[in-house]
Amino acid sequence: MNDLASQLPWAELHVHLEGTLEAPMVMDFARRNHVSLPWTSPDELTRAYRFTDLQDFLDLYYAACAVLVTERDFHDLTAAYLARAKLGGVRHVEMFFDPETHMQRGVDIGTVITGIASACAGSEQRYGITTQLIMCFLRDRTGAEALTTLRSAKPFIPHLSGVGLDSAERGNPPSRFVDVFRMAREDFGLHAVAHAGEEGPSEYIWQALNLLGAERIDHGVRCVEDPQLVAHLVRHQIPLTVCPLSNVRLGVFPDIGAHVLDGLLKLGLQVSVHSDDPAYFGGYLLDNLRAVQQGLGLTNAQIVQLARNSFTAAFIPAERKIQHCNEIEVVAERMLGTGWRQHAGSTTDSNPGW
Repeated sequence: MNDLASQLPWAELHVHLEGTLEAPMVMDFARRNHVSLPWTSPDELTRAYRFTDLQDFLDLYYAACAVLVTERDFHDLTAAYLARAKLGGVRHVEMFFDPETHMQRGVDIGTVITGIASACAGSEQRYGITTQLIMCFLRDRTGAEALTTLRSAKPFIPHLSGVGLDSAERGNPPSRFVDVFRMAREDFGLHAVAHAGEEGPSEYIWQALNLLGAERIDHGVRCVEDPQLVAHLVRHQIPLTVCPLSNVRLGVFPDIGAHVLDGLLKLGLQVSVHSDDPAYFGGYLLDNLRAVQQGLGLTNAQIVQLARNSFTAAFIPAERKIQHCNEIEVVAERMLGTGWRQHAGSTTDSNPGW
């Protein structure tokens, strides 16, 4: 399976750019920007990656973000992620970023978006990766602040594909952000996604769908608590972008073997695997796939399905989805033989994409 996964093309739909800030880069950026940090070396910083919950992680995450100051920083961070993603077979990425994290430190939103966009501009030629940007609002701040952020981003809307909702979920329901998502959709024509059902209850998934108009749910693993919600997600093939290693590191599940990914696939949900904040959770896309294969015993057919689902859920034209899915078929036949699907069982047949 490891060989199969490494040969398949993938779309990365749930990765936070700031979450790809590796410890050596934190130290390098701190030196060049004269930023004082509580850690003196990359090793000391990585030893601090002992998170008990989402908030514990976010406290360290935001502290490390203080080193991101200039357009060059955001460009270099983005380019470093794209170079690494290429090695993992990523062909398309829809990258999250959190401007409010930086704006509250006095960094202009134009600095953030322009720096990221400059690295993305040549990505397809340099890395073979098409890119889109999804600007996220911090749910532990106010809806009014989110509206201000969106209005501040107006000159840079051509660089954006969508808006999202992230940060501390518990006690911060999607219902607080109805106005900003409506404006993003109606005034700027942006797609909508939202983190929901990670640490927060399954009700937050309903709110993200019904109140925010979310087209994808990021995480969404607690949907299993609500059979009606599961049926709705299956019926409408609403994508869930699942991040197994981060779920375990943040205590959502005690270990990979307890993760619900295998069950979600068997129920017919359109689920795909992504890396979330790979610098902090110990793994990029292929690392997450290898973890769930070993921990859950995923079949080759399920790995192929996850690859297809990643492109089906992407905000790309139908013809590009078809191209990528055709390539997946070619790789599967080359690696598994021309008759592989006949022996794959019902897993592939249950997905309308087949």
